[in-house]
Amino acid sequence: MKQTNGKTLLLGAQHVLAMYAGAIIVPLIVGGALKLDATQMSYIIAADLLTSGIATLLQAWRNPFFGIGLPVVLGCTFTAVFPMISIGGQYGLTAMYGSIICSGLFVVLIANYFSKLVKFFPPVVTGSVVTIIGVTLVPVAINNMAGGVGSPDFGSLTNFALAFGTLLFIILVNRFTQGFIRSISVLLGLVAGTLAAGFIGTVSLGSVAQASWFNLVTPLYFGVPTFEPSAVITMIIVAVVSMIESTGVFMALGEICKRDLSEDDLARGYRAEGLAVMLGGLFNSFPYTTFSQNVGLVQLSNSKTANVTIVAGGMLILLGFIPKFAALAMIIPSAVLGGAMIAMFGIVVASGIRMLSKVDFTSNENLLVIACSVTLGLGVTVVPNLFAKLPPLLKMFFENGIVTGALTAVILNILLNMTAGKSVTQPKLTVHG
Repeated sequence: MKQTNGKTLLLGAQHVLAMYAGAIIVPLIVGGALKLDATQMSYIIAADLLTSGIATLLQAWRNPFFGIGLPVVLGCTFTAVFPMISIGGQYGLTAMYGSIICSGLFVVLIANYFSKLVKFFPPVVTGSVVTIIGVTLVPVAINNMAGGVGSPDFGSLTNFALAFGTLLFIILVNRFTQGFIRSISVLLGLVAGTLAAGFIGTVSLGSVAQASWFNLVTPLYFGVPTFEPSAVITMIIVAVVSMIESTGVFMALGEICKRDLSEDDLARGYRAEGLAVMLGGLFNSFPYTTFSQNVGLVQLSNSKTANVTIVAGGMLILLGFIPKFAALAMIIPSAVLGGAMIAMFGIVVASGIRMLSKVDFTSNENLLVIACSVTLGLGVTVVPNLFAKLPPLLKMFFENGIVTGALTAVILNILLNMTAGKSVTQPKLTVHG
């Protein structure tokens, strides 16, 4: 599909709106837990948006050292939320940001070695991991459909009407339109749903009126970083968890974009994330990773070039400097966003199932890999307190359904297929200069 500048702008805006709620919820949670005042909260939200935009551009810029060049959008990893709160509460904000910088440097240094693990990701593993990514996102969509966790009108008929109305609108646009209009179906659905919510009085523009027009983001806003060994180790573990999750997202996007990823591609992707994490520490924002919720949007919009996410990155940077525009994006009701998420996250599940179609289902070993990994990944997601009594470092690994499912798939594939001498189709590796 040929894209004009105007079309690319709208497709980029669609990516921003799809990930915006997830992007700003992290500074809201962390800032609230660490008792930051209104000025500090405003700063970390702006810094988060700005750094998220820069991180997205780093990943889109494919060069010999970093950047995977796939249409990915980066945002703060939710895995880091509670470790950051713990570090910030115990050692202070400077130690929190010092540990983030160190974890980013660690990712840059091990990227080349971590990329060699691609041989442990044949279709039975990648298909399982991508399916897990999709199903673990489903509870997020369902909660949003009902109005968002903690909402006083959670589960109201109004919220369900907005959610299903938005979803129906997106489906109808995909059924009865072609080309560019179809590619921005999610954006149109969000706009239509928000307008409908406005007509029934559930949208408030108060936050837009109160927001300022300009905010300057400066490095080391909270002071010179300090380095506590235990905090650094904790954030390094968070970084490794994020790398495992990103591997699945890279594989999913490679499949959607019909691009075979090499070890070099993965290494560049990891390095870009490491640099993004270091920037997060320097600008006093957060560690960044590839946002899995945008994967389905790439498939749904059929826009598979990095140009669109470059525009999205630029928009995020602009939002970081202009809080009033950022506040405008916040008026989308949770129920409307949830309706759009059903379509986007469902596409991720479908992509995983498509990848699994390459797997030999007559093999009991493959069936066990898929069954156990997907079940555990979903189980941890729906029962988040399953590993509550584990030591904190182990809990950090296993409370993430994507990581639990991915590790299960890799380990079972090694035990059932690779060590047994089974012939396993490996991911295609190509050499990209």
